[in-house]
Amino acid sequence: MGEFSIFHWLIVLAVVLIFFGGKRIPEIMKGFGEGIRSFKDGMAGTTQPPAPPAQTPPPAEKPAEEKK
Repeated sequence: MGEFSIFHWLIVLAVVLIFFGGKRIPEIMKGFGEGIRSFKDGMAGTTQPPAPPAQTPPPAEKPAEEKK
């Protein structure tokens, strides 16, 4: 007891696929990785403010032609 064989891991993988589906797993792993990265940064004491969201400038309007 205490050791996991390949069959145990295959069962765990099957259960995860059933619960979350194939499309949702990359999103979950991305969030998990960001959480670990944030935890490591917090433990190291290096805190960086989150980057502001990218803003696109509004489209430039053409100057109205003067009527003569």
